[in-house]
Amino acid sequence: MEKSSALVALAALAQESRLDIFRLLVQAGSQGLAVGQIGEQLGLPSATLAFHLKELKNAGLATFTRNGRSLIYVAVYPTMNALLEYLTENCCQGIAAACGLGATACTSETASPGVTHEAPARSPIGR
Repeated sequence: MEKSSALVALAALAQESRLDIFRLLVQAGSQGLAVGQIGEQLGLPSATLAFHLKELKNAGLATFTRNGRSLIYVAVYPTMNALLEYLTENCCQGIAAACGLGATACTSETASPGVTHEAPARSPIGR
């Protein structure tokens, strides 16, 4: 990953709602989530959600497919993994294993829907 691409991805994730959306998509795995489900789970209005999804898509972190009238968004794991690799490529003087960073790339197949490793994405506001 080039520095400019890393900056675009990090800028997209440097906003609370977008980070929550992206984490939710990563947790959903290859099945992704319909826009309505994302909005319900995070309590975001549709216009706000559309803006944030567009930003994630433009950064290459999310993509969508159309299923009838629904848009199903999924995380783009290769971009996420490239960003993680870019951030850690010189970790511990270039020996990632010394930092406990093995080759643990995440794929849509290895993502575990519903399994979280820290606090869940924020809960809906005012519900």
